[in-house]
Amino acid sequence: MTTQFKLTRNAYGKLILTTPEGDVHEGVAPVRAFPVQAPEDGISLVNTDGKEVGWIDRIEDLDAQAGALVREELAGREFMPEISRIHNVTSYATPCTWTVTTDRGETEFVLRGEEDIRRLTVDTLLISDIHGIHFLVRDLRELDKHSKKILDRFL
Repeated sequence: MTTQFKLTRNAYGKLILTTPEGDVHEGVAPVRAFPVQAPEDGISLVNTDGKEVGWIDRIEDLDAQAGALVREELAGREFMPEISRIHNVTSYATPCTWTVTTDRGETEFVLRGEEDIRRLTVDTLLISDIHGIHFLVRDLRELDKHSKKILDRFL
């Protein structure tokens, strides 16, 4: 589908998509096709049954109001803190507790096993904690020496 649609929010806070044909879909949810590699590109709008009812090539192509609604909805649905520094790990054997700084503040999480650190690209990692929360290391090259040394022990 094209991005020639109208996107609004109803009184209950649900997103409403009105297609060019006049079809109204209440309670749509944006879903990123490529959440790590291209978070602003390829957004599917799905209805409450999980069926795609709209497609956004790039959020920046939307008008300011619709773009803000999509970003706001995505932010409320997604939680993937980006690790900017690894301060400490309790052990180099798993399970162990990591103390890190993320884009959402300082936190601790438990790494169950080394298999919970997945390499997405050469410089991008996805780390899952014991509760299933995903932490992103967007670019290994941007981490400080201490953080890289800790990660090297697990990779």
